[in-house]
Amino acid sequence: MYKQIYLKKGKEDSLLRFHPWIFSGAVDGIDEGLEEGDTVRVLTHDGRFIAVGHFQIGSIAVRVLSFRDVEIDNTFWESRLEAALRMREAIGVVCEEGDADSSFVNTTYRLVHGEGDNLPGLIIDIYGRTAVMQAHSVGIHVCRSVIAKALVDVMGNRLDSIFYKSETTLPFKADLGQENGFIYGETDHDIAVENGLKFHIDWLKGQKTGFFIDQRENRSLLERYAKGRSVLNMFCYTGGFSVYAMRGGAELVHSVDSSAKAIELTTKNVDLNFPGDLRHEAYCEDAFKYLDEHEGKYDLIVLDPPAFAKHRKALKNGLRGYTRLNVKGFEKIKPGGILFTFSCSQVVTKDNFRQAVFTAAAQAGRKVRILHQLHQPADHPINIYHPEGEYLKGLVLYVE
Repeated sequence: MYKQIYLKKGKEDSLLRFHPWIFSGAVDGIDEGLEEGDTVRVLTHDGRFIAVGHFQIGSIAVRVLSFRDVEIDNTFWESRLEAALRMREAIGVVCEEGDADSSFVNTTYRLVHGEGDNLPGLIIDIYGRTAVMQAHSVGIHVCRSVIAKALVDVMGNRLDSIFYKSETTLPFKADLGQENGFIYGETDHDIAVENGLKFHIDWLKGQKTGFFIDQRENRSLLERYAKGRSVLNMFCYTGGFSVYAMRGGAELVHSVDSSAKAIELTTKNVDLNFPGDLRHEAYCEDAFKYLDEHEGKYDLIVLDPPAFAKHRKALKNGLRGYTRLNVKGFEKIKPGGILFTFSCSQVVTKDNFRQAVFTAAAQAGRKVRILHQLHQPADHPINIYHPEGEYLKGLVLYVE
């Protein structure tokens, strides 16, 4: 029998609207002996059941797994993972070799997107025959083995290995002693296919789970605009936009990142798809310095920086950072150029970001038109009851 948490009077309202978080300020009391990561039943002030989830110390006290009074067992995990897989198959992101024309083969997708798949705290990305699993809550970490077993059962012969990568995503105060490593199978094959293009995936030391899957559709859009253009991919990381630009027929593609590791990975990915192609060059340099030194050279620029605001206290400074970066982009792009600009900061709203970019356009004195408003792809779904899950936003702009 699970231990229980009791809410203050009136604090169940958000749960009645199926929001999956219970904040610590809503908690009136907890059963004795409850430990971080435990599965708990949540009761209203008058003793009515309302949810079951994982308990954690911090501002979010419970991440809700179900609004039904169910056992969180292997059957539960299998059911949720099966639902997630069915959705990915339905939207067409699962397209293995032999299923279609090579340009449509896609073995790189997000299988579980936390709250978006009613599994808060859990991320699972698929790279070929390897799954990379990431825990963002202590409860998911505690359940990692049973989740891995359920994943193997659901994926069947599609999966050879599961890499667990949660060293940097779990609260350090929990002192869990977690280590990254394989928890099922093992492989040294690190190449996956995205829309017919091959990429080395650095799940061992790379950012997130090793690749930014959330930009897949935006990379495809860029490919459509790349023909005959001089392309600058700022904050290139793995070189995803660069590889798509080259397939799209770009005249030249330059990739820039301050990380030598990122430049190495970008070069490997370009060579993997376009060996010996002299259109591409990579530079390990600060973004602002590089833009200052290269004016009027590019007519397609990608600005995809790391999150400038990771929490609300950093929002004001983060928006200044986005404005400053986009001013540089507007100042340096050729007339008639196209600018792809993004924010992956969850605390930055679409309106926040658009205002920062509009301010930058005005400061640069350029005439700018919006061609597309971009967001995360369908395999990163947003739970309709959890709007906080919408984090990626972008604009494609025509600059006169």
